Amino acid sequence: MARSTLDQDGREVGNIAQHDLERILETIVSAYASGTRESYSAGLLAYHVFCDTRDVTEEQRVPASHILILTFIASCTGIYSGATARNYIAGVHAWHTLHGLRWAIDADELKSLLKGADRLAPPASKRPKRLPVLASFLANAKTRLDLNEPLDAAVWACLTTVFYAAARLGEFTQHSLTSFQPNLHVKPSDVRQDEDRHGHRVTVIHLPTTKVAPLEGEDVYWAAQPETPADPAEALANHMRVNQPNPSGHLFTWKHPQGPRALTKPAFLKRMDAIAAQLGEVPMKGHGLRIGATLEYLLRGAPFDVVKAIGRWSGESFKLYLRKHAVILAPYLQHSPILDEITRYTMPPLTSRR
Repeated sequence: MARSTLDQDGREVGNIAQHDLERILETIVSAYASGTRESYSAGLLAYHVFCDTRDVTEEQRVPASHILILTFIASCTGIYSGATARNYIAGVHAWHTLHGLRWAIDADELKSLLKGADRLAPPASKRPKRLPVLASFLANAKTRLDLNEPLDAAVWACLTTVFYAAARLGEFTQHSLTSFQPNLHVKPSDVRQDEDRHGHRVTVIHLPTTKVAPLEGEDVYWAAQPETPADPAEALANHMRVNQPNPSGHLFTWKHPQGPRALTKPAFLKRMDAIAAQLGEVPMKGHGLRIGATLEYLLRGAPFDVVKAIGRWSGESFKLYLRKHAVILAPYLQHSPILDEITRYTMPPLTSRR
């Protein structure tokens, strides 16, 4: 669907060439992360399949009418999860935005219909909550790794870094062996040391791009954990010694017999799945590291607002990552609360989810 060069009254606007329209499209496309675009394409495909089954003509599909969109959502209810229905609609909406098409959908009615899709979603469509990866798992995993072996050295360094930085696994791994881009992926040159006035040292790692900061990126942090088996400082130093990654290459590049390889997410999870099987644990989910880190810092007594800052949450969404509420809240529930008043005030309200 080509973007029009006409104004709202149907008149040609100046000297707008085809390359101008293409530039508009390219610029808007850049607003969506690659993963988001891939996800939205699934929704767009589902929309066109739906239109095919209802004999909706190409002209009637775009711009989509209010009743067509509502019927599309209703056709998804009871089959897909509410989150999937939302994603499908977001994909169709984004398609309209990309091509400058009118999106005349009543927001209140759409919101109500999607809420209904949540309630009518089949139980099988709802993913169980991801289990947190605990610090004890890291300690046990270390005993199954050969830290003088290049892949294990990279995996261990990545594991401890992602955990103690409360980061996303995808921020420190690649999708594939050929996907490395210096302006997108973390490198050894992005690692630096910092120290406060009291001599507390932290390692700062700059992520060139993230989902919420695609242009300027974000910094993540961790401190050495010398009293624990899973010390990220020791793990990173070992990785640097064993693999000697190029300063301008991927941070967790490891020495493969056929040449240096960046650590990919599939390779990382495959190695961790093998370790989990040896330990009799359930397979690791990448997001479990972020959940586990949240739990670990809260159990240490870190204030909720500090944990939010470590995990880079701007809103209250981090509450979805809380696990073992009773254990986390135990210090607050005592007759003489262990934590000080300032810390207590930082605790967010807990709401029941139905």
